Amino acid sequence: MHDVVIVGAGPVGLFLACELGLAGCSVLVLEREAEPRSPYKGKSLGMRGLSAASVEAFHRRGMLHQLRVASGAHDDPGADSEARPPSSLRGVGHFAGMRLDPARMDDAALPYRLPGAAMDGMVTHLEAVETVLSEQASRLGVEIRRGVTVSALTQNEESAVAHAGEHAYPARWVVGCDGGRSTVRGLAGFAFVGTEPQFTGYTMQASAADDGKLRSGINLTPTGMYLQMVAGHIAMADFDGGAFDRSQQLTRDHLQSVLRRVSGTDVTLTEVHLASSFTDRAMQTTTYRRGRVLLAGDAAHIHSPLGGQGLNTGIGDAMNLGWKLAATVHGHAPDGLLDTYTRERHPIGAKVLDWSRAQVAVMRPDPHCQAIQGVVRDLIGTRDGTTYVAQRLSGASIRYDLGSEHPLVGRSAPDLHLEDGTRLSDLMRDGRGVALDFSTGQCLHGSAKGWQSRMRHEAGPVRNDLGLGAVLVRPDGVVAWAGEPTPDRAAFEEAASRWFGCPES
Repeated sequence: MHDVVIVGAGPVGLFLACELGLAGCSVLVLEREAEPRSPYKGKSLGMRGLSAASVEAFHRRGMLHQLRVASGAHDDPGADSEARPPSSLRGVGHFAGMRLDPARMDDAALPYRLPGAAMDGMVTHLEAVETVLSEQASRLGVEIRRGVTVSALTQNEESAVAHAGEHAYPARWVVGCDGGRSTVRGLAGFAFVGTEPQFTGYTMQASAADDGKLRSGINLTPTGMYLQMVAGHIAMADFDGGAFDRSQQLTRDHLQSVLRRVSGTDVTLTEVHLASSFTDRAMQTTTYRRGRVLLAGDAAHIHSPLGGQGLNTGIGDAMNLGWKLAATVHGHAPDGLLDTYTRERHPIGAKVLDWSRAQVAVMRPDPHCQAIQGVVRDLIGTRDGTTYVAQRLSGASIRYDLGSEHPLVGRSAPDLHLEDGTRLSDLMRDGRGVALDFSTGQCLHGSAKGWQSRMRHEAGPVRNDLGLGAVLVRPDGVVAWAGEPTPDRAAFEEAASRWFGCPES
């Protein structure tokens, strides 16, 4: 019996597998596709934008450099760079197709951000992400079995079993990371609620006889939307109420008809190399856990790809769940720790769904929505508007309610830089929590010993203390407690017990 069986070897399932493997859990990943590679994951249709929060997650686990290389980046600033790296996303972020002007963003609105190698987002593709994560999972002893289709699921109070044909895969826990059409979600009986689609979307790699008729970038038109970032890579939204039967084969004639309608041109497609369809159906499970079965990523929430929030939300799910599930497996989790996964991540998922719905509403090709579009465009053009949207897209606005009024608690920890050259991100590579004590007396040393196998204690001066004396950072990089220049040891111990369990004897 494995500790955890993960169904789905996409980015979310693989990231979660790495987190659990890092914590010493035995993990089996089951993937229905026999081969990891697909033309839909490569540099054309598989292009994705990773938010700053996702880049930070890869950085904290020591995988950012490999990801940049696999993504074809030539401007890796290095882990020790103090300079803000060139960012692909600061210039192309958008809301409902309306681009942000990075010059208008107010960096001072993020007082706890510090310069480093993971300040901004980056452009990558699914093949690069999955390759890096698969290699990391293998190094950590994770087993991945491909060509396995889960068809049944049973569970009791002690374990769960994923069934695939005649084979049974028992585990203490099963996690569904098997996408928007999740089998695990249905088999486990999760309620899945939300809103029906307003449009059918298409993405294709195609050749056109007269592609000069199509403008580059994101184009909102009186009849829909189309996007062309690279010649021949076209996406479009047809506001048909999601009426297209997605079980049908996508033909050149159909795609050309839609493209002509939404672009208002008579462009002619000569050949379609690859194509797929999607909708803006926005649904979410009411909980992320039922007994011994949990969900993460698109298995727990689906929405349109507008704004590139899906992959990033899923990575956030995996980062949040991994250490909590590992602590539960090892038996040292405080009461209710695993339940905080739903409590913290479900509101984030709900906000992403509403973010997607809001963009769809603004993009609808009717006079009322286009009037709203003009108002929103004016607001986004302001410094405050640009900053607000950028914070939402980057993940910088995420803050969990951990019951503290301190403005840093519940947020992603800044990458504090010790005088000896060590960064907080360096200390997080083993997946443990970190108690960083830079107070004058380094007074947390004795207290932190009680959790020495679950958190690292590092003491010493930092280059920018942000007015603090110490911080306690959870394994997912979230600040669990922040102390004043003279930290309150009792408050630290209370926070440590809340997130890391009882002190070791």
